[in-house]
Amino acid sequence: MDEGGGSLNSTATATGTEPSYPSNSIFSNYPLLSALFAFAIAQLLKVFSTWYKENNWDFKQLVGSGGMPSSHSATVAALAVAIGFQQGFGGSQFGLALILALVVMYDATGVRLHAGRQAEVLNQIIYELPSEHPLAESRPLRELLGHTPPQVVAGAMLGLVTAATGHFLFNSGTRA
Repeated sequence: MDEGGGSLNSTATATGTEPSYPSNSIFSNYPLLSALFAFAIAQLLKVFSTWYKENNWDFKQLVGSGGMPSSHSATVAALAVAIGFQQGFGGSQFGLALILALVVMYDATGVRLHAGRQAEVLNQIIYELPSEHPLAESRPLRELLGHTPPQVVAGAMLGLVTAATGHFLFNSGTRA
């Protein structure tokens, strides 16, 4: 429902800009599908990125955090851009999605990146403890938590391209 009490489709019809995206199924939810595809592509690209840098296939990257590109950034950027295409870039839904995307990307390069760096230092300290120390046998902390700014930008660009591609694919069959 929009602020005027009508549905979004009736508002769009009245303005002559009815969205061409069916909304009767979760499988036809263009913003959701764009976000999920961007996430999947980013995670797959991490496997290739790791292979390129380390000459080693690391399929744990498919479910891991950190690395190039940022799947979190790709996901939220694709969601925001897809909502912008579907609902309009001047709408409150796009504004909400954009703010969410910016917070997630800021967090990835700030808090999560620094938490990962702190984990590296703590793991090094634990590694150097004498074997009789109670913490000497502690499990190592996960170090790859956040992203560098280039990883976040690459993820955001991937999300933008994924949403734009989806938009043009969804709309290519609706024009006469």
